[in-house]
Amino acid sequence: MKIVRFVYGEKIQYGILHETDITVIIGDIFDQYQVSSQVIPLDAVKLLSPCQITKAVCVGLNYHGHAQEMKLTLPKQPLLFLKPSSALNHPGGAIQYPKSSQEVDYEGELAVVIKKEARNVQAAEVGDYILGYTCANDVTARDLQRIDGQWTRAKSFDTFLPLGPCIETDLDMSSKQIKLYLNDELKQSSNTSDLIFKIPELVAFISETMTLYPGDVILTGTPSGIGPMKDGDIVTVEIEGIGRLRNIVTQGI
Repeated sequence: MKIVRFVYGEKIQYGILHETDITVIIGDIFDQYQVSSQVIPLDAVKLLSPCQITKAVCVGLNYHGHAQEMKLTLPKQPLLFLKPSSALNHPGGAIQYPKSSQEVDYEGELAVVIKKEARNVQAAEVGDYILGYTCANDVTARDLQRIDGQWTRAKSFDTFLPLGPCIETDLDMSSKQIKLYLNDELKQSSNTSDLIFKIPELVAFISETMTLYPGDVILTGTPSGIGPMKDGDIVTVEIEGIGRLRNIVTQGI
């Protein structure tokens, strides 16, 4: 099932995505809800990020191929950093190039969407805490990352966390293709089987450190092939079984 969050008229709603329409959901997707009989054409709505977050917990250097690309030793534990809720962006939304940066990079990633409050979860229990999966772009001001020596500013600008287009609830994500296109040119291509730390291990490790809340996301890392974007570029993250997240890069105000 593919769950979307959208605006129809002036109302924000959740629904189940089909090829050309959406069936409206009544209730809380993280608790109790019903599928209504109301159907809305897909082209009549504006898709939003499929969840609202308190935080995005991101994992650095988590694909073998990316570690090789960067000529870095494999980490012994997941390397964590955060993106704030203010960085959240929507499918089709503009990624704004900040004036303080001259080198903004794409990083296509699989995101895990948390279903219920998670604290000290065991790896064997992780499935009960996951609502589903979506596409993400961990947009990064690479020059500022190098200058600062830590990652908060470089990762946290407004619009630097596109998510979407939907939450896929029924997939086994242990071996799915993940790709990123820049202006329709393939730049990243890998498989989630190349993850160093797998999803159950990540959720357990992170929940030992901090409480995860419904709607929070875990960005599981980016494959090899990261690179820069410029004003006017169109960047598309595609994950097998989920869909395509498309955004345009614009010069910030």
